[in-house]
Amino acid sequence: MPIKGYQKEKSRKGLFVVLICILFAFLSGLLIGRAGVTEALSPGAVTKKVLGIGSKAPADVLEEEIEFKQFWELWKILKLKYYEDASEEKMFYGAMKGLAESLEDPYTSFFEPELAKEFTDSLKGEFEGIGAEIGIRNGQLQVIAPLPDTPAEKAGLMAGDYILQINGTSTEGMMTEQAVMLIRGEKGTAVTLQIGRLVKAEVDEEGAVSGKKPDIKDVTIVRDTIVVKSVRLTWPKDNIAMIQVSNFNQDTDVEFKNAVTEVLSKNIKGLILDLRNNPGGYLDRSTAMAGEWTGKQVVVTERRKGKIVDEFRGTAGGRLNGVATVVLINQGSASASEIVAGALQDYGLAKIMGMTSYGKGSVQDYTEFNDGSAIKVTIAEWLTPKGRSINKSGIKPDFEVDRTIEDYNENLDPQLDKAIEYLIDPDVFVAHHATGTPQTP
Repeated sequence: MPIKGYQKEKSRKGLFVVLICILFAFLSGLLIGRAGVTEALSPGAVTKKVLGIGSKAPADVLEEEIEFKQFWELWKILKLKYYEDASEEKMFYGAMKGLAESLEDPYTSFFEPELAKEFTDSLKGEFEGIGAEIGIRNGQLQVIAPLPDTPAEKAGLMAGDYILQINGTSTEGMMTEQAVMLIRGEKGTAVTLQIGRLVKAEVDEEGAVSGKKPDIKDVTIVRDTIVVKSVRLTWPKDNIAMIQVSNFNQDTDVEFKNAVTEVLSKNIKGLILDLRNNPGGYLDRSTAMAGEWTGKQVVVTERRKGKIVDEFRGTAGGRLNGVATVVLINQGSASASEIVAGALQDYGLAKIMGMTSYGKGSVQDYTEFNDGSAIKVTIAEWLTPKGRSINKSGIKPDFEVDRTIEDYNENLDPQLDKAIEYLIDPDVFVAHHATGTPQTP
């Protein structure tokens, strides 16, 4: 799969590029490529048939003696004693899945060929489904972000919604990839999701607060062709531009550069970069975007086993350096969008507003095998230029501004309102914020 951007030598054969948090299953920081695997951990006709691999374990793979004889004994027992015919292919792929899942990392997964193909197809920015990023949080399947103008958004799905059931099937213990297979489907068909949403705390007549409670409901969504348009330029005020970026896909770099060129052709007071509900995408697109402010400075570093192993610099010319900027984020902003927000915050090139971002800052290595299956494994984490870890903690805004369910229902956007207010008069805004003076949205 030819992808422009970051490339470098690796210890095994294949082409590797970096990308982050892919479009259909909330993946992140992938070093992606195709490796012609030539060796395996154990002999067996099935493994040779499925993957076309050899019979000896690489000397550098096994750090301690592991008795694989027991695995093959179990294989024979299942083949001989199971009361029905056992599919060797299913058994093999099941073993591969179990090996990946044993690490108990939500972003380390084995893909069977069909799912691996769906994964790579989704990188093209067009697929059939509902248009929502999903992932695992605290052991529960969750909506990371609905994509703009998709069936998911139109049905009312929101970042943070828990998916409890898919067409009546419980999602308890379900991996993200399994959920994707159930949710995606042909255009015109429907899928029913049971959604759990934590609603606002209730206060009784005596003033007692009952805390948040789940609001559970079924939502039926008709699938459609999802075409992901990455960048949109609007003007919420005559002299204030807003560039909304929904994800970092193949077209983002060109679209964003064109938007910046148009913005700079006018006499603007400030710029809003809207990364809300942006789940990520290609790393090189995020460094190019950040580079419009940072120039060639470091945008993000990669840490593995406690050591910095690589750094990635801005790849643009810093055209927006000096332009008053506000970056909007929320709990649906993840991965590549967190890299951009974190870099601009570290260098003091923008004010961050909204809510704390998702916190997806790990790097995955994605390798395809000869049969079309693939393995994705977490190998490192991302750090901001000042060394802040993004993973789990997320990016905290300089000014916290919420947008509640009630705001959505009434088509209100206090986060955008506050961003405009800041750009009109930063000093007054900061003074009011510091002293707690009430602000008019």
